[in-house]
Amino acid sequence: MRVTARLFQQPQLALRITLFTRANCGLCTRAKAALSSVWDVRPFDFREIDIIDPAAQKWRNLYDLDVPVIHISKATAGEEDPQKASKAVKLMHRFSPEDVQAKMDAVEKAES
Repeated sequence: MRVTARLFQQPQLALRITLFTRANCGLCTRAKAALSSVWDVRPFDFREIDIIDPAAQKWRNLYDLDVPVIHISKATAGEEDPQKASKAVKLMHRFSPEDVQAKMDAVEKAES
């Protein structure tokens, strides 16, 4: 049997989760653990934005006192835009793996 290149490609992930975080944030560490638990059973495209990075100043203006925050969207959606953040499907502060999966389900159903 001949092995094809397709077998070695990453599967197309349906959803993307963007984590807005900062260093030395206990809640951010808990959020990463929750996301890791979800990824183990339901992989997703992951992006992380450190709001302290000068390049992320617009995100810091939005989420400075609210991290951790996650945005959940279709993997094919465009890049995150601070001007559209109010419309993002998100979770803030404390959330469980079950909370994340419920929001993932909602995004899949809403955009199907």
